[in-house]
Amino acid sequence: MRLARTRLTLIAALFAPLALLAPTTAHAAPAAAAHRPARHAPDETITLPVRDALTELTVADESRAGYSRDKFKHWTDADKDGCNTRAEVLLEEAVTAPEVGAKCTLTGGSWYSPYDDRYLDSASKLDVDHLVPLAEAWDSGASAWTAKEREAYANDLDDARALIAVSAASNRSKADKDPTEWLPPYAGYQCTYVTNWIADKTRYQLSVDPAEQTTLTELLAACPDQPITVTYAR
Repeated sequence: MRLARTRLTLIAALFAPLALLAPTTAHAAPAAAAHRPARHAPDETITLPVRDALTELTVADESRAGYSRDKFKHWTDADKDGCNTRAEVLLEEAVTAPEVGAKCTLTGGSWYSPYDDRYLDSASKLDVDHLVPLAEAWDSGASAWTAKEREAYANDLDDARALIAVSAASNRSKADKDPTEWLPPYAGYQCTYVTNWIADKTRYQLSVDPAEQTTLTELLAACPDQPITVTYAR
């Protein structure tokens, strides 16, 4: 009996160090921290696939409380050349350049509206669309911005995706809808539209709501996962 007890004691001594190495409930590894998109500094430039860019956007519910279009001052003439932001976009995107008259009145010229695959021969037939509408920007974070930041957003000429000349009819059909409610009627432009939507929200570090994220994810599945280059505006 004494010999048996001696053997048991030796076995216990051999396995005791291994028991100390085994994980226990009390010392379980901590759970991974929840993913939170990094904040980026103004003028920082990044390039990444559009699907990755979508996953980096904050997902949050939206609120339109307190919104007024007047809280986004536009159209301004930042360079004081007599042509406001709307006219600058029309001049930049013209297929055939119009004549510029007094007070930047535009006559003649032609434009292509990618939303509905149409050519238009008069500036009066076009609207300059905020790709991410002002109301949508407000819902997605701009409500917390300063008046100057909202003015900069409403007149952004530094990123060609932010403002786009399109037919008045297509722009008014879109209104302030996001891609869960509206897409360009021209199917050939829809992937570009969705990609640019994500780039614009990335540029201003705006959020997406859960339904919007789901819709964008589904739409991107049928689009090229192309790289986008974005310079942060704020």
